[in-house]
Amino acid sequence: MKFVAFERAKQGTGASRRLRITGRTPGIVYGGNTDTTLIEIDHNALWHALKKEAFHASVLDMELAGKEHKVLLRDVQMHPFKQLILHIDFQRVDENTKLHMKVPLHFSGDELSPAVKTDGCIANHVLTEIDVLCLPKDLPEFVAVDLSGLKKGKSLHLADIVLPKGVTAVTHGKNNPVVVSVVAVAGAAEAAPAADAAAAPAPVAKGGKAAPAAKAPAAKK
Repeated sequence: MKFVAFERAKQGTGASRRLRITGRTPGIVYGGNTDTTLIEIDHNALWHALKKEAFHASVLDMELAGKEHKVLLRDVQMHPFKQLILHIDFQRVDENTKLHMKVPLHFSGDELSPAVKTDGCIANHVLTEIDVLCLPKDLPEFVAVDLSGLKKGKSLHLADIVLPKGVTAVTHGKNNPVVVSVVAVAGAAEAAPAADAAAAPAPVAKGGKAAPAAKAPAAKK
């Protein structure tokens, strides 16, 4: 994903405030073998870019002073109640150095699984993103997770997910965390027998006529 940035000369609270009034967002680019660079970006373009998942979880192409730079989004400061981006940070990317990033999980197929389709359970997404370590060229925009094999009483763990080539999950001390748990819906087990009983045909008496329903005993006076 590509975006355009411009160099800025002034810094400080006053300069940043004046920059925002003109419709620009101040930011910085750091890392690599060069000094921190002060930049500014068109606020509206940045606002729409931030709504896209790829802007948060992939290597970005930043055009600055006629040159293209590989960067990662590292921090965004938002106004507490206004729709205003106060500041944004990017990190330069070295194609030969592994990077640590959070990558979103995209789930599919849960409605086809035996747990959901047959046993009346639901799939509870415990994690919606995972930390990964990989080279920039191997960084995925997202990790696809197929839930069609979910079964009642079983959970899906991180080790069960097939990661793209060159990508390693970072677990932060947890050997094999749960990604999706299967939760039984209360009352689902009781509802099925009741439905079967209601659908059962009435007993047939001799002569082909349905037997009359049994009457409740009269209350004693």
